[in-house]
Amino acid sequence: MLGISWTRRSEAGGPWEDPHGAGGLLVVHPRGVLEAVGALLEDGIGDTVRVSLTEAPEAEIPVAKKLVDRYAKKRRDLVEAVDVPIDPFSYSRRSSVKVLNVGDRNPPIVMADFSQREQISPASLFALGYQYSVPLDKWNISDQACDFVYVAGHTVDFNIPGTLGIIRDFDAAADISANPRHYFACNLDTYSSCPKNQLHFLFLSDDELDQALNSGLDKNTVVILSTKIDHAMAALRAAFFKMINQEISNPVVISRAYSELDSETFMLYSSTDVGALMLDGLGDGVMLSAKAVGDKVINETAFGILQATRTRISKTEYISCPSCGRTLFDLQETTAKIRARTSHLKGIKIGIMGCIVNGPGEMADADYGYVGTGVGKITLYKEKEVVKRNVTSEQAVDELIELIRTHGDWVDLPA
Repeated sequence: MLGISWTRRSEAGGPWEDPHGAGGLLVVHPRGVLEAVGALLEDGIGDTVRVSLTEAPEAEIPVAKKLVDRYAKKRRDLVEAVDVPIDPFSYSRRSSVKVLNVGDRNPPIVMADFSQREQISPASLFALGYQYSVPLDKWNISDQACDFVYVAGHTVDFNIPGTLGIIRDFDAAADISANPRHYFACNLDTYSSCPKNQLHFLFLSDDELDQALNSGLDKNTVVILSTKIDHAMAALRAAFFKMINQEISNPVVISRAYSELDSETFMLYSSTDVGALMLDGLGDGVMLSAKAVGDKVINETAFGILQATRTRISKTEYISCPSCGRTLFDLQETTAKIRARTSHLKGIKIGIMGCIVNGPGEMADADYGYVGTGVGKITLYKEKEVVKRNVTSEQAVDELIELIRTHGDWVDLPA
């Protein structure tokens, strides 16, 4: 969990005056802060970044530094200016047609990139949320199981899970009609030959967009959009704007590939690039790849971005404050205890706040709240309403579980 705030100076160099009286300090809730703050930094807004973690204070500076290091070097790529067809101050998802389970009102899809794999087996899917049980001869599918896997020229010769689709490069000699949930992907060179009677994918860079739009896109085409421009978010956003202005409604999957990044930097950069677009309602899916990052981290990051932008809920969400001098219990230990008991409750938001001063406001949209109100004393909330006061710390987690159960949101942990 982390919260980020930043200050904005006036052009004269003095403190920026907030008309709402916030004293020049803009505070973002822990959820989605990378997307929110990253989006502002991508647009050149903000001079100072402050990171607050629900863990030791010494862990804050490295995260803040990695976040801002990306902007130490000015980007020299120029993005083509286009008319802005959206309202940047309110959320509205880009209108797109439905192609099978992609686009329209479907939740954004998650696509894994296995194009660089030497071999693909059932075990390869474990990191993507699919686990095959040999004794039961069945797939166990998690809430964070990806929707499609791009395998390039590989063949997949085993029975895939019922919720998974396989995407392979178009080959005129290949016949995938006998393989349920197998689909072709093509590029501009092969697009005219690619069968278009069902869902198919078109790999497209933003600099190829004009050519593709002039030639026309089939109604069953899902675009996998990427860019070579360093300022990727702005380039991809411009491409989306161009499609909206030309009334192109094909679904679009945002594709970003990173090289030589460690796991933490990958999470920061991808959350900024993709999350900023999702916050603007742009994107019907995401495909991430990173050479030095494991498949499990990549898959969980993709789902985490969608969760933080409220476009696809796949796990329990915890809204927690950074510990300060007012915190009335061990925030890290308590958060870990609550997470251990409730992490299987998909779609539930739980606020864990150290004190009564800011807690209720910061967790205003949580389904349940756990707030310190005195030494060893906890107050429990259902949404914004107090349900139980002065519960002892020793009993508070059990009481929280019982509160969730009482309101019908509890499910037992699967065996």
